Amino acid sequence: MDLSDKTVAIMATDYFEEAELTAPRDALQKAGATVHIIAPHSGQIKALHHVDPGQSVAVDKTLDEADPNDYDALVLPGGAINADQLRMDQQARDFVRKIMDEQEKPTAVICHGPWLLVSSHLVRGRQLTSFPTIQDDIINAGGSWTDQTVVVDGNLITSRKPDDLPAFNQALIEMLAKK
Repeated sequence: MDLSDKTVAIMATDYFEEAELTAPRDALQKAGATVHIIAPHSGQIKALHHVDPGQSVAVDKTLDEADPNDYDALVLPGGAINADQLRMDQQARDFVRKIMDEQEKPTAVICHGPWLLVSSHLVRGRQLTSFPTIQDDIINAGGSWTDQTVVVDGNLITSRKPDDLPAFNQALIEMLAKK
């Protein structure tokens, strides 16, 4: 599938789960998409590989610089620390609301990433999955949680963990190709 006319934002901050950023980025780039790493701060963001230090990834744009109108889709990788920091960032909440809710663009979220959706009031009435430890947060926010590899609900794609990345990436690429 050729995504050469698509630009995708991946939003993360320090201590994201490495594979949950790098695998979607690489799959999207292989399909021809332009990918921007967006973070609250400039420079680089640090990854974790589970609990061990991972690589650092260069930030293309800060949340101050990024315009949701410039993107065809949004990816939110997990990692508990990353997701916990982003959920408390007003600019991150505004960005995801604009892309997912107002513009109804594909939004792909994995692992602990749905915490940002919970704090942005975007899960009520939605079917999704996540890392199992945050299912109560999703249910308490009005979402319906299920333990599946990938769940697609309208423009929202969710998965549970790094093992789900092949199905997660495929669902995102297929959805983007149809837009």
